[in-house]
Amino acid sequence: MATSFKSATLWLYGKSLLIGHASGCHQLPERSFFTGKRKFPLCARCTGILAGGVGTALTLLTAAPLTPPSILIATLLLAPLIVDGTTQLFTRYQSTNLRRFITGVLFSIGGISLLIHLFS
Repeated sequence: MATSFKSATLWLYGKSLLIGHASGCHQLPERSFFTGKRKFPLCARCTGILAGGVGTALTLLTAAPLTPPSILIATLLLAPLIVDGTTQLFTRYQSTNLRRFITGVLFSIGGISLLIHLFS
Protein backbone atom coordinates (compact mmCIF):
# COMPACT_ATOMS: atom_id res chain seq x y z
CA MET A 1 0.00 0.00 0.00
CA ALA A 2 2.71 2.51 0.98
CA THR A 3 4.81 1.60 -2.07
CA SER A 4 1.96 2.23 -4.51
CA PHE A 5 1.20 5.57 -2.83
CA LYS A 6 4.86 6.56 -3.08
CA SER A 7 4.95 5.52 -6.74
CA ALA A 8 1.79 7.49 -7.50
CA THR A 9 3.18 10.53 -5.67
CA LEU A 10 6.45 10.40 -7.61
CA TRP A 11 4.55 9.97 -10.88
CA LEU A 12 2.34 12.98 -10.08
CA TYR A 13 5.40 15.03 -9.07
CA GLY A 14 7.13 14.16 -12.34
CA LYS A 15 4.06 15.10 -14.37
CA SER A 16 3.72 18.41 -12.50
CA LEU A 17 7.36 19.23 -13.33
CA LEU A 18 6.64 18.60 -17.01
CA ILE A 19 3.47 20.71 -16.92
CA GLY A 20 5.34 23.52 -15.14
CA HIS A 21 8.08 23.48 -17.75
CA ALA A 22 5.56 23.36 -20.61
CA SER A 23 3.76 26.39 -19.15
CA GLY A 24 6.93 28.46 -19.50
CA CYS A 25 8.32 28.28 -15.98
CA HIS A 26 12.13 28.11 -15.88
CA GLN A 27 12.03 26.05 -12.66
CA LEU A 28 15.50 27.16 -11.54
CA PRO A 29 16.28 25.57 -8.17
CA GLU A 30 17.69 28.80 -6.70
CA ARG A 31 14.42 30.56 -7.57
CA SER A 32 12.12 27.84 -6.27
CA PHE A 33 10.73 26.73 -2.94
CA PHE A 34 11.55 23.32 -1.50
CA THR A 35 9.58 21.01 0.71
CA GLY A 36 12.11 18.78 2.37
CA LYS A 37 14.50 17.83 -0.43
CA ARG A 38 11.90 18.17 -3.19
CA LYS A 39 11.77 21.29 -5.32
CA PHE A 40 8.36 22.75 -6.10
CA PRO A 41 7.33 22.06 -9.70
CA LEU A 42 7.13 25.84 -10.31
CA CYS A 43 9.49 28.68 -9.45
CA ALA A 44 8.53 31.02 -6.59
CA ARG A 45 7.02 33.63 -8.95
CA CYS A 46 4.91 31.08 -10.87
CA THR A 47 3.86 29.51 -7.56
CA GLY A 48 2.65 32.96 -6.47
CA ILE A 49 0.79 33.49 -9.74
CA LEU A 50 -0.91 30.10 -9.36
CA ALA A 51 -1.73 30.65 -5.68
CA GLY A 52 -3.05 34.16 -6.36
CA GLY A 53 -5.15 32.92 -9.25
CA VAL A 54 -6.72 30.09 -7.30
CA GLY A 55 -7.24 32.29 -4.24
CA THR A 56 -8.78 35.13 -6.25
CA ALA A 57 -11.07 32.80 -8.19
CA LEU A 58 -12.25 31.04 -5.02
CA THR A 59 -12.78 34.34 -3.22
CA LEU A 60 -14.78 35.88 -6.05
CA LEU A 61 -16.82 32.71 -6.54
CA THR A 62 -17.67 32.18 -2.87
CA ALA A 63 -18.18 35.79 -1.80
CA ALA A 64 -21.05 36.69 -4.13
CA PRO A 65 -21.36 40.42 -3.38
CA LEU A 66 -17.59 40.89 -3.60
CA THR A 67 -16.43 42.81 -6.65
CA PRO A 68 -12.91 42.92 -8.05
CA PRO A 69 -10.71 45.99 -7.50
CA SER A 70 -11.12 48.95 -9.85
CA ILE A 71 -9.30 48.96 -13.17
CA LEU A 72 -6.74 51.42 -11.76
CA ILE A 73 -6.02 49.29 -8.68
CA ALA A 74 -5.92 46.11 -10.78
CA THR A 75 -3.41 47.72 -13.15
CA LEU A 76 -1.28 48.90 -10.23
CA LEU A 77 -1.24 45.33 -8.86
CA LEU A 78 0.59 44.26 -12.04
CA ALA A 79 3.42 46.75 -11.48
CA PRO A 80 5.41 45.05 -8.67
CA LEU A 81 6.03 41.89 -10.71
CA ILE A 82 6.88 43.86 -13.84
CA VAL A 83 9.31 46.13 -11.97
CA ASP A 84 10.88 43.29 -9.96
CA GLY A 85 11.25 40.96 -12.95
CA THR A 86 12.52 43.64 -15.33
CA THR A 87 15.00 44.99 -12.79
CA GLN A 88 16.29 41.49 -12.16
CA LEU A 89 16.56 40.80 -15.90
CA PHE A 90 18.52 43.92 -16.80
CA THR A 91 20.64 44.57 -13.69
CA ARG A 92 22.67 42.64 -11.15
CA TYR A 93 19.77 42.83 -8.68
CA GLN A 94 18.53 39.47 -7.43
CA SER A 95 15.07 39.26 -5.94
CA THR A 96 14.21 36.91 -3.08
CA ASN A 97 11.86 33.97 -3.41
CA LEU A 98 9.44 35.56 -0.95
CA ARG A 99 9.36 38.77 -3.01
CA ARG A 100 8.90 36.74 -6.20
CA PHE A 101 6.00 34.87 -4.60
CA ILE A 102 4.29 38.04 -3.33
CA THR A 103 4.66 39.88 -6.65
CA GLY A 104 3.25 36.78 -8.38
CA VAL A 105 0.19 36.78 -6.12
CA LEU A 106 -0.40 40.50 -6.67
CA PHE A 107 0.03 40.11 -10.43
CA SER A 108 -2.50 37.31 -10.51
CA ILE A 109 -5.07 39.29 -8.52
CA GLY A 110 -4.60 42.26 -10.83
CA GLY A 111 -4.71 40.17 -13.99
CA ILE A 112 -7.87 38.30 -13.04
CA SER A 113 -9.52 41.55 -11.97
CA LEU A 114 -8.70 43.15 -15.33
CA LEU A 115 -10.11 40.13 -17.16
CA ILE A 116 -13.32 40.38 -15.15
CA HIS A 117 -13.62 44.08 -16.02
CA LEU A 118 -12.88 43.32 -19.67
CA PHE A 119 -15.58 40.65 -19.96
CA SER A 120 -18.29 42.27 -17.83
